[in-house]
Amino acid sequence: MVDISQDRGVDPADLRDHLLELWAKRELSQLRAEARRGFSGLQDPLSGLLCILEGCLELQRAKANSLSQCVLAEFQIWRQGRPQVCLQQEQAGRARELQLRALGLLSDPQPSFIDPLLDVYHLHCLDRGLLLAHMRKLQAAGCHREAVLLSTKLELQADLDVEEMCVPLILQDKLQLAESYVRGHRHLEEWLVKLLDSWCHPDFSVAQLERRYPDLCLSQHQAQRIQPKILSKQVFRLMQQFNLDSALCPNSVTKRKLDSLKFLMYKKFIEKTMSEENWSDHVEATVGDSPALQARLLELLVKYSGLKTAAWWSLHHGVPKENVPPEVWEAQQSLPPPHRSEDACLSPEPWDLPGTERDRYYQLPVSKEHVHFVNTLELLDLCREVALQPGSLVGVDMEWRARFGCVAPQKVALIQLATPGHVFLLDLCAADFSRHLSMVQAVRQLFADPSILKLGYSMSGDLSSLLATWSEFVDEPLKVDGVLDLLPIHKQIQRSYRGSLAGGPREVDVMEGAGEKGLSLLVKQVLGKPLNKAEQLSNWERRPLRNSQLRYAANDAYCLLDVYLALSQEPARYGLPANLCCAPAGQAGNCKEAKKPREKRKQARPPRVTPGDPGAVGSVLASAVQLGPPMEPRQLRVVCDNMLQGLGRYLRCLGVDVLMLENTDDHRVAAKLARAEGRVILTCGQPYQTLKSQVGEGRCLLLDCSEKARDQAVRVLRHFRIRLTPDDIFSRCQACNGDQYMKLPREEMARMLKERGLMEEQLEPAEDWEEEYEPSNLPATSPGRERVSTRYAPHCRWAPASDLDPDTLTFPSGAQLQIHTVPVGLLSNVALFFICTTCGKVFWEGSHFDRVLNQFQEVLSISEDSGTSSGSI
Repeated sequence: MVDISQDRGVDPADLRDHLLELWAKRELSQLRAEARRGFSGLQDPLSGLLCILEGCLELQRAKANSLSQCVLAEFQIWRQGRPQVCLQQEQAGRARELQLRALGLLSDPQPSFIDPLLDVYHLHCLDRGLLLAHMRKLQAAGCHREAVLLSTKLELQADLDVEEMCVPLILQDKLQLAESYVRGHRHLEEWLVKLLDSWCHPDFSVAQLERRYPDLCLSQHQAQRIQPKILSKQVFRLMQQFNLDSALCPNSVTKRKLDSLKFLMYKKFIEKTMSEENWSDHVEATVGDSPALQARLLELLVKYSGLKTAAWWSLHHGVPKENVPPEVWEAQQSLPPPHRSEDACLSPEPWDLPGTERDRYYQLPVSKEHVHFVNTLELLDLCREVALQPGSLVGVDMEWRARFGCVAPQKVALIQLATPGHVFLLDLCAADFSRHLSMVQAVRQLFADPSILKLGYSMSGDLSSLLATWSEFVDEPLKVDGVLDLLPIHKQIQRSYRGSLAGGPREVDVMEGAGEKGLSLLVKQVLGKPLNKAEQLSNWERRPLRNSQLRYAANDAYCLLDVYLALSQEPARYGLPANLCCAPAGQAGNCKEAKKPREKRKQARPPRVTPGDPGAVGSVLASAVQLGPPMEPRQLRVVCDNMLQGLGRYLRCLGVDVLMLENTDDHRVAAKLARAEGRVILTCGQPYQTLKSQVGEGRCLLLDCSEKARDQAVRVLRHFRIRLTPDDIFSRCQACNGDQYMKLPREEMARMLKERGLMEEQLEPAEDWEEEYEPSNLPATSPGRERVSTRYAPHCRWAPASDLDPDTLTFPSGAQLQIHTVPVGLLSNVALFFICTTCGKVFWEGSHFDRVLNQFQEVLSISEDSGTSSGSI
């Protein structure tokens, strides 16, 4: 205990040493009490605090959860109720001296120091020139992260060079810090987006940046992040986040349109699911007048369709000869002059389908006379009289034009309302009609009336587009009540079907094969025939609509009525409750929740959605809640998009079977792996819609790319109801995803090292081996203390010692034991090594295990009879 003298008070150095002793013994309760008692004994608490921190930082520099942080926290608590302990009580010269000392502490990489020291020492009041000089000092010392954090807190952006502040951070894969630096400053937000877009130009080279910042020494991973495929996604995300015009980023827009052209080629010539008319319409809208896109289109057409088609399109767009490949130009000469007679017209498209089509697909059970195209107020009144009556049953669907390469949210072009015997198609492309007050009131009346049961499928997308269509819903949010989304019910049907299968672990995919999916799959399962989705990607803004489009739109809404009635008649057959509105996550509530900003919605979102919950729509917009029996991590098999590699590493360390796309892989690789191996795709951003269309419903999960990887991992665990135990942690190899280890005792490891000349003499244990050599996946012991027996017992497969060839040190998989990676100094501390038989990587127990336990404590399940628990590791 520190002696407190009434004459001279507590010596700050003695108090620091005493607190260090308590910290080393981990006697935290006594440490807190002694710290507060010591603060009361300091003659000059503000100066004494700096003395303690300066001494602690010398001993514990760059340590997380250090004594310095604990002391600062206790000082702030102690200072409450003591208004006399403040900088204003000091003389001006003395106050400035304290401020400069406090500012010097902020050169240490401890972001948690910033707020307390700013508050206690009022650093924001320090001379601006001194603050700017300190920022430049940090920059010169290579402390780019600390300079940005501090300058953001002190609001110095206007006086600093944004390029010098942000570019080093972006190169070090710390874009989020750069975002926080520019946020709220419009010109800086635009600068950041334009900078990233300039790096998406085909002529850009990472080597230029590396020569400009030679001291950064970019890793291979960091260099790979600076490529157009990844940067363009960040550009579009920031444009939406900062609400910027897409004209600021022409390179990213061009790249996205090029990707769209490749997708259209795939749909037309490989998948063959788009009609010529729909495909041509999308290609023309995507290419526009861009010479670069026109030239790329010709290259793709030559590859997928041949010279004749490419030659026709070159004439159609009037591409200059210098931009046309020679072989296409030669083929162009053999074509007749392009002409299109304005008077020539095709015969009217029939309403009724041929017999083969009727036998293959679900057919609309009402005649054409009862399909009403509503584009006048008179027809709207008829719609309200029929569909908006209390107690009505209404199938609701919406259509919008797919805009490839577009940044702005999609706006609804057509609303379909189906009631028994009638279908109403509300035309939102008729500007005077769609903007009329009566139209807006009709939409509000429909969605707000709880007595009208609205049926939909995956309503979150429809509601999001509906909110973007009318600005009136910004000032007065749309109220939503009485909506039954059939997507969660469909998932419940799939779970019930899987549960009826005999044996085997529970799978997470919701369909067999890659045929029908979504609503079409549900219609096929319940009514016997799927929907014809040929017009799904058609131009819904073109007027007049073709009969095939009208028929498609009416079918999508009316089939909801037939499915609902069929399920209501025999709910037990499909594993559903008698009242479908009581099915899990089936009913939506108030759409006002969906209008909240992302940060507020994340805080307000409940962990589970219950029927009738007024916040359900916000949760449905984020992700449908998965119910069913809990799963073990090893039963979940996923493939992570290349934007979620951090998430993939977290899930793999928790025992989930994870494949991760490389930075250079196309997103379609994820769909191929998911179909071939029965995996679930984890993705974020724009690729979601494309990937979702290529796999079954429920086999593609959309995550928030702004969340940290750890939070994303928790969301995935909860979504699939994963029962995580300590034995699951590191049950898979972090390097290769293998799930088989071989145990190798210390004596055997030492013998192998000696035989290969890797251990000529017995070395003393490395003084800081845990810091220098700590592996990425197993628990640790303290230096100098031998762990006689390990308690690490993961849920994995164990290979016998005989699997290792003693001469070549190879396993049956062909992998060679990576013995050269084992530090000799570890042998006196580690009794047992773990070797992945798939890649040969060697692991031993390290402190990372405890950190992972702490990070995922909220989702960790620990049973009383478990051999491992968070308290015993």
